Amino acid sequence: MEWKTCSFCEGEIEPGCGKKYVKKDGSVMHFCSSKCEKNFKLGRVGRRLRWTNIFRRITKGQQ
Repeated sequence: MEWKTCSFCEGEIEPGCGKKYVKKDGSVMHFCSSKCEKNFKLGRVGRRLRWTNIFRRITKGQQ
């Protein structure tokens, strides 16, 4: 079994959990929670939301 990474927040998804979303162009996105999935569908970018791991990694805790 393989651990996946959330396409929105870059959180880890343990095997057997999360959701897989396939776009019309064939690209596959993995989501750790419905919160991440809904924010993606609303057109939000994970790099701009403070609660995501990718935002914390980019800003290195400088909020």
